[in-house]
Amino acid sequence: MRSATVGRPEPTPFWSALFTDRRIAPALGLGFTSGIPFLLVYATQSAWLSDVGISIATIGLLSELTLAYKFKFLWAPFLDRYDPPLLGRFLGRRRSWIVVAQLGVMATLAGIAFGDPAHQLTWTIVLSVALGFAGATLDLVIDGWRITSVRPPEKQAVLSSWTEIGWRVGNLAAGAGALFLADRIGWRGAYLCMGALMLPGMIAAVLAPEPPSDKHPHLARTGFIETVWAPIRELLTRLGPTAPVILLLVAGFRMPGYIASAMAVPLFKHQGFSNTDIATVTKLFGFWIALGGTFLAGALIPRIGMLPSLLIGTVAGSASHLSLAYLAAHGGDGGTAFWTFAAAVSIDGFAYAFASVVLITYMSTLASPEHAASQFGLMTSLCAFPGSVLAGFSGFAIERVGFAWFFVGTSLIGLPVALLAFYVWAKVGISDETTAQPVAAH
Repeated sequence: MRSATVGRPEPTPFWSALFTDRRIAPALGLGFTSGIPFLLVYATQSAWLSDVGISIATIGLLSELTLAYKFKFLWAPFLDRYDPPLLGRFLGRRRSWIVVAQLGVMATLAGIAFGDPAHQLTWTIVLSVALGFAGATLDLVIDGWRITSVRPPEKQAVLSSWTEIGWRVGNLAAGAGALFLADRIGWRGAYLCMGALMLPGMIAAVLAPEPPSDKHPHLARTGFIETVWAPIRELLTRLGPTAPVILLLVAGFRMPGYIASAMAVPLFKHQGFSNTDIATVTKLFGFWIALGGTFLAGALIPRIGMLPSLLIGTVAGSASHLSLAYLAAHGGDGGTAFWTFAAAVSIDGFAYAFASVVLITYMSTLASPEHAASQFGLMTSLCAFPGSVLAGFSGFAIERVGFAWFFVGTSLIGLPVALLAFYVWAKVGISDETTAQPVAAH
């Protein structure tokens, strides 16, 4: 088993990297565009559908429009293996796919903008499905560029954090920003403005350094089955006997967070907080809190190592749900209710952001440069699936035990995940400088 400190290079300073690493500024722009499409597929669009009188049952069914993000690993291998026409020869494989995906997002947002969901809902649904596909593809190719741009893998933390910061700004624009614009210039204007926000990302894609892997000969063309299976086989072969425990850790890492998040807003409404209170604390104030968690993760991972950070992330992310349990038990009482609400959301949001960056960085180190988009996309789907399925039963659990014990329960779910993280750290023997090529414990 290798030591986690042998051969580790000096950590990259988090703040100075913004000025010394020419990948950081493009990563901010790319992360920004990556954060825009998802909310516009359904969450923000649901407000538009409500405004034009679409039934709540229909709106609920349309949440399935985001399924492309769950199954994006199915077409990710083709993005790793093939160049897009025309642009590939000028920008390289990954950057050209980024521009193609951004053009797809722009086109579908414009199509939705000029639709009329009140009278032509089918048009809106079809374009929203296309937007989900384009947005999921954009996530894949930006992740592929980020992973292949940084080697050795322990340097992923800083680039991942700055990309995540850009993503959070884009997510804020697509959420609160789009709602603000819709009240002033209408939904058509809001969606057109969101499409225009792809332009800075296109400039970032052109200015971004070409990943070293794009300069080497491309992978040989193979059949459909082999194209899809090759990244999975390579990952399992490289991880060896440690594959089951590592992939189980990835699958369970954010499970408590997915389950708890599904019932966060119902908790806030149950406690009597207004929509304005919720928006102020979760979107505006919470945005800065989440940035703090992102900054901390980016600064801490290079200094203490990937696996210690992973253990801290899973413990903090799960334990933070106890703040929501406290809010459920005491948050609606007395004149300090709002500040109890703000403190609980801040603790949970800070820990969630920290844990998210830790997991993104860890999965990035597990992906190989040749199959970066495929393997990272597979792991993000693996990460999201169990929690998303269990979240569907969260309402039934609350009906039986109440909000307070529900959030205590989501915290306890994190205990076996923390034990898995400790096992990987202590027994598997993955050193920080060899995370992408795990060494089986003897």
